Amino acid sequence: MIPQTFNDWKNCIVNDCKIDLTEEFANQRLLVYQDNKNSETQKFISLYGEQHLQNIINWLKKIEK
Repeated sequence: MIPQTFNDWKNCIVNDCKIDLTEEFANQRLLVYQDNKNSETQKFISLYGEQHLQNIINWLKKIEK
């Protein structure tokens, strides 16, 4: 299931994936996901779509603050 809300995504990352949502983590992921030429970003888009990528970027920006 693809998370549709920030809280669902956060729960998935923290509880299922066991990843700490730190500012450093958010910064590292944003460097990748905001670079449309990055192969990892292109793969993400092909698997989950542009809209979900934008959701993830917005949610990561929340973590940065």
